[in-house]
Amino acid sequence: MARRLIITNDFPPRRGGIETFVFEVARRFPPDEVVVYTSAEPGAAEFDRRLPFPVVRDRARTLLPTARTARTARRLIGVHGCDRVWFGAAAPLGLLAGRLGVPSVATTHGHEVWWAAVPGARGALRGIGERADVVTYLTEYTRRRIAPALGPDARLERLAPGVDADVFRPDADGAAVRRRFGLGGRPVVLSVSRLVARKGQDRLIRAMPRVRRAVPGATLLVVGGGPREARLRRAAGDGVVFAGPVPHAELPPFYAAADAFAMPCRSRRLGLETEGLGIVFLEAAAAGLPVLAGDSGGAPETVRHGETGYVVDPASVDEIAERLVDLLVRPGAMGEKGRARVRDEWSWDRAYQALRRLTV
Repeated sequence: MARRLIITNDFPPRRGGIETFVFEVARRFPPDEVVVYTSAEPGAAEFDRRLPFPVVRDRARTLLPTARTARTARRLIGVHGCDRVWFGAAAPLGLLAGRLGVPSVATTHGHEVWWAAVPGARGALRGIGERADVVTYLTEYTRRRIAPALGPDARLERLAPGVDADVFRPDADGAAVRRRFGLGGRPVVLSVSRLVARKGQDRLIRAMPRVRRAVPGATLLVVGGGPREARLRRAAGDGVVFAGPVPHAELPPFYAAADAFAMPCRSRRLGLETEGLGIVFLEAAAAGLPVLAGDSGGAPETVRHGETGYVVDPASVDEIAERLVDLLVRPGAMGEKGRARVRDEWSWDRAYQALRRLTV
């Protein structure tokens, strides 16, 4: 029986797409086949007690590929009898590959695209490509961007995230969310993500007056927190409601309360900062919502344009507004087709099986 040590900074109760990815895959392993080594996080003790597998928290808030981290990892490998390592995010912890005495898999997400374009960080990626037994990628876009930096000898395999279509589903009850935020029977566009410039909430806010002229009462429900919150609140007018941060487990009713989903993500910093994929697009599709995604990085791979939603130019407020009106007024069968695609192509069980094959 193989036992895997998962080394990661991205693990709940910390919130984010990578955290969801690592946790959803980890919890599908039999409890005696996985051990997690991760960083300190407020509220971690209570969260970890509910898990069936061991979680070892370092004293540091961020693990780095230092000699101390390597020593701790080797000790855990010995104590728990681990014979495989999975680095939940390749950069930078994948630099420990080859130093721990067991085979390893390093998973890339979106931030490695930035690493691949910056000289010093690009050299670190080359080290990961040379030392890790397997490096995984999310999308064809991210593979194209990072493969040259990893070097010719890197073994690349796709490891895509998924969504639990039994949790995110069209018949979930969103009534309590509508009551809580005073949404009544209004048409609702939902956006779920951190409030940072790349996610495009500012464009949605600018688009809403035009949407409301075509769809009276249309409301944008913004879920998430982050450094742009104060600025976004100042820019918001009628028809924009901020829900604040919401734990991932509590998101299904928010999707159920919506009529469409939108995150017009954009690439920034000369293309160094892009959207790796966007699990929220998959969750929305699983919930039966038509989806609007920005043309950034791997995000377009989550949407079949014109069939399950739209991919838009994230710089064009006019296009965003026009497509939002279409999603609210003429969604057709987009939601049903999106859910069918998620069930066929994007599931956590598929991701788990893929990683299991790579770590036997």
